[in-house]
Amino acid sequence: MDRTIRVLVAKPGLDGHDRGAKVIARALRDAGMEVIYTGLRQTPEQIVSAAIQEDADVIAMSILSGAHNHLFPRVMELLREKKVDDVLVLGGGVIPDDDIPGLKAAGIAEIFTPGSPTPAIIEFIKNNLKRKA
Repeated sequence: MDRTIRVLVAKPGLDGHDRGAKVIARALRDAGMEVIYTGLRQTPEQIVSAAIQEDADVIAMSILSGAHNHLFPRVMELLREKKVDDVLVLGGGVIPDDDIPGLKAAGIAEIFTPGSPTPAIIEFIKNNLKRKA
């Protein structure tokens, strides 16, 4: 039986700016997805715990601080430790092009940088879900 796609939008690390995350959250809601926004300054542990509790289909992390090479892979590590392998994990924010291959190698499905069109993010989610929504 189909259900609404559940997306956890998270701001890992010490970022204090969440305008981009809120724009994405609104676009996903407008596309018919259920969005859970965790707020600012989340640890990887908090993000993974919330994703499990909320039965999220997608974790969408937004970061501006430059700590993506540590925080994003840590989320993937924790998901593996908890044996959660059916959640699509996305990253976004100010991430240098040179860092994207390493993040994808760590298990992040896609990275969306500033200026990414929201329809492209929505389509990526719909086309790459790991569990049936």
